[in-house]
Amino acid sequence: MTLPPKSDKKGIKRIYAVGSGKGGVGKSSVTSLLALAASRRGMKVGILDADITGPSIPTFFGLKTFPFGNADGIEPPATRTGIRAISMNLLLDDPAKPVIWRGPLLGSAVTQFFNDVQWGELDVLFVDLPPGTADAVLTAMQTIPLDGFLLVTSPQELASLVVRKAAKMAEMLDIPLVGVLENMSEIRCPHCGGSIELFGGSHSAALTSDLKAPFWGSLPLDPRLAELGDAGRIEEYDDSAVFSVLEKGLEGLL
Repeated sequence: MTLPPKSDKKGIKRIYAVGSGKGGVGKSSVTSLLALAASRRGMKVGILDADITGPSIPTFFGLKTFPFGNADGIEPPATRTGIRAISMNLLLDDPAKPVIWRGPLLGSAVTQFFNDVQWGELDVLFVDLPPGTADAVLTAMQTIPLDGFLLVTSPQELASLVVRKAAKMAEMLDIPLVGVLENMSEIRCPHCGGSIELFGGSHSAALTSDLKAPFWGSLPLDPRLAELGDAGRIEEYDDSAVFSVLEKGLEGLL
């Protein structure tokens, strides 16, 4: 496959895409938590929300600031803890307004979010990909100079089947698969502390074996994370077990 030229990294040391090929596995929350994990290590971090039609990042972080633009480009707003972020919802006068665009426009928006935003000196930029393997995802993976792709899945066999498509896409585009992370693996009983496999047994071991990719581990389905995300206060999330999984996965990548 002949690939188009990549954009310049513009002073960003590492760029990782977070995707799944499937909706509903929590990749945006994983992207947010990865950014928090890196930020808490003292790194300068950014998030590019490439999900143009279904953006979640501003809601999670409580971001409402309209990005400032000048002759040099767009200045991304920063979260309470200094994470820089750009998202389509920051450009809309009403966050509930739908973005009804065809594929080429979606891809163009993703390209502009990378090329026209003044990210500054970042240690790492996380790209939150939309579901699927269509135009917006293809454009992001073809034009943004990615250092790797993190695959987010959930325990169900159906999820494993669909996310393989995203992994195959990354392989076809010569993007290294840096790991597989299983999200929503269990829910902890608030009374006894036991684990409930809400979606049944995990299929991630077979998935990672087939893909020959590192398995980062599993994250629980945590009601507190959902509550903080809905309230725009995800930066207050502090589950040490969750961040231990993420920090271990990030070792060697940053």
